[in-house]
Amino acid sequence: MIILGIETSCDETGVSIIKAAGGRARPQFTVLAHLVASQVKVHEPWGGVVPNLAKREHQKNLIPLLKQALEESKLLETEPAGKKVENKIKKTLAREPELLEQFLAFIPHLKKPKINLIAVTQGPGLEPALWVGLNFAKALRAVWQIPVTPINHMEGHLVSPVEAKVKFPILGLLVSGGHTELVLAKAWGQYKLLGQTRDDAAGEAFDKVARLLGLPYPGGPALAQLATAGTPGQFDLPRPMINSPDYDFSFSGLKTAVVYLVKKLGTLDEQQKQNIAVEFEQAVIDVLLAKTKRAIEEYAPATLIAAGGVLANTHLVAALQTMIKKYPTTQLLIPPHHLSTDNATMIAMAGYLSAKKKSRPATLTAQGRLTL
Repeated sequence: MIILGIETSCDETGVSIIKAAGGRARPQFTVLAHLVASQVKVHEPWGGVVPNLAKREHQKNLIPLLKQALEESKLLETEPAGKKVENKIKKTLAREPELLEQFLAFIPHLKKPKINLIAVTQGPGLEPALWVGLNFAKALRAVWQIPVTPINHMEGHLVSPVEAKVKFPILGLLVSGGHTELVLAKAWGQYKLLGQTRDDAAGEAFDKVARLLGLPYPGGPALAQLATAGTPGQFDLPRPMINSPDYDFSFSGLKTAVVYLVKKLGTLDEQQKQNIAVEFEQAVIDVLLAKTKRAIEEYAPATLIAAGGVLANTHLVAALQTMIKKYPTTQLLIPPHHLSTDNATMIAMAGYLSAKKKSRPATLTAQGRLTL
């Protein structure tokens, strides 16, 4: 099965094409094209993601990325005479005029590619951004008559490091800019949400603290880099909810503690910034590991999957690798760096697993607060 993946949940436009086989029991994936267009420069002046700017950039990026993906996967074939498709998709892309213009200039001149399924992110995420990807998928479905399946972005993160012989049950630690969750999976599509953030997600807290320290956007990677030069233990920051009897998270209080610390210290020198960064980072890691360890001990998963953009943090990865040695019956799977952050390959992979377990709905609607 050849699957086209489309990801527009936040500030990165992703288009990927994969070849999938093996079924849900032993899925095997070959990536034919993996493309991500970053919007960092667009949002950098604002210090964070602006939804309407993200929507505009997705409109600009989707057709060029699709063209490149089809070329890389050797699925691009043109036709001398373009098909008449305007009436089919004009209404669908009415709110994406720039995408509509590019669509009409490119898609009618293509032969239908040998793609069996289109997988597109439905949520969670920024709804203006989500709608661009969903409407693009709808327009392609109308022209190519290829089925479309909506995908939960967090399920995409969960399947991103999947290997052919992954064992169930799976405990998923999903840590991204907007979400921090612990999920138990008895099978693909059978999920139990054990706990989630009650306020700021871990990645969001990283970005906010980075701004307090005067670091550039995106703040998370910059703070992690700063932390490498810090001396641990120079400041005392809280570990919110680390001992609570549930699996929920809260990082807003940790961020507030940094606010008060910065105000108390006044003008920060570089060493102080480094020491705050390393203490903050360790506080987040301590909370994530404490909750994860307790979930492993309660549910005895065969596999721990840790995924999401925050897994690009090498210190968190190292801490997880050390922790898992205490649990020899649980294997740890972490996606490679290019699959940790938002991308369409993970959406296409989840689309394959989704296509094997449920019917595809006829309508596609953005759901900014969609949960597993």
